[in-house]
Amino acid sequence: MAEYSAPPPSQHPVACVTRFRTVGDQQQKQTDLLSTEEPLEIVLHQKNKKDFTLAVTMRTPGNDHELAAGFLFSEGVVKKKNDIQDIFSDPEAANSGNNITITLSRQLDFEPDRLQRHFFTNSSCGVCGKTSIQALEMLHKPQLLAAIAKIPAKILCQLPVKLRQHQSQFDATGGTHSAALFSTDGQLLRLREDVGRHNAMDKLIGSLLLEDQLPLAKQTIVLVSGRTSFELVQKALMADIPILASIGAPTSLAYELASRHNMTLIGFLKSDSFNIYSAPERMS
Repeated sequence: MAEYSAPPPSQHPVACVTRFRTVGDQQQKQTDLLSTEEPLEIVLHQKNKKDFTLAVTMRTPGNDHELAAGFLFSEGVVKKKNDIQDIFSDPEAANSGNNITITLSRQLDFEPDRLQRHFFTNSSCGVCGKTSIQALEMLHKPQLLAAIAKIPAKILCQLPVKLRQHQSQFDATGGTHSAALFSTDGQLLRLREDVGRHNAMDKLIGSLLLEDQLPLAKQTIVLVSGRTSFELVQKALMADIPILASIGAPTSLAYELASRHNMTLIGFLKSDSFNIYSAPERMS
């Protein structure tokens, strides 16, 4: 896997607006940059079947093919690159620029009624935890490597600085989440940003899927910029990522799911300290 290189510019991830800066009784008209938030409709196309809208998600435009592919992977619709025959945006659609159609391989037999998405809510804690975990295990049995090289604490503590150095959209707006993939020796391999933390993870995993590099994820670390929710752990487990770290805290259900599958879950990662919530044996 090559080292990280920034993705090419995409369609308007940042919007320029007018604001009125107020300090005390003084007010000044200024311009400001905000993270763009627009809906993306993800449509499935299968031969001899009616097109099916899989989801509409609010996202930051850019890397939309990766987002759609990562979403389908994390929901168990596709498992490998060859399951996807084509991905395109329909320029004639009423929501042109905010739609992605994915044509599934003819060999893939997908029934929309099997989709497990309805078990979850956006907060990832609105349903019974056991039901959520069982839904994941129906989609994929995580196979995490136990015998990866132990990660020195000093390597892990360097990752937040490396993450922060490459958050270009956050630098401009202060309004995006990030998910970054690191090698076990601390090299930044790739990073994706989005207004939605789950979208950032889908873009990251989707990029691996579309480049046919998902097997390499089994020996990597993912660092997310905020808290760790159940869905972030779920998505990482679908890709068999053994170590998931965050700048913030994990939720209780994220902890339960990571522990159940022996994922190393790390929270409150700083330059000099961190907490290990599960599977500490991967750290030295």
